[in-house]
Amino acid sequence: HHRILGLMTTQMHKHLHMMAGSPEDDGDTTVITDVKPKTKRPPLYKVMLLNDDYTPMEFVVHVLERFFGLNHAQAFEIMLTVHKKGLAVVGVFSHEIAETKVA
Repeated sequence: HHRILGLMTTQMHKHLHMMAGSPEDDGDTTVITDVKPKTKRPPLYKVMLLNDDYTPMEFVVHVLERFFGLNHAQAFEIMLTVHKKGLAVVGVFSHEIAETKVA
């Protein structure tokens, strides 16, 4: 975000500088207001939980409650889905947040 804002500031500065130094400057001043950079939402990533033969079900429920903010019923349901189907989507996050969930 800082780069976009910095770029916008630089472009605005150049524009204003060119306007002030133009030969046909008649003393009229222009005020630029409400300049918003065009931003798009970041891509989202699914964090998936895969089944294995080693992790106890109780531990999976605990991790889902502690790190994903799920209540016990939600965590238990996801754990059962992983147990039965082999995997489940735990959440959908931006890249930065998804990385913190799998670290």
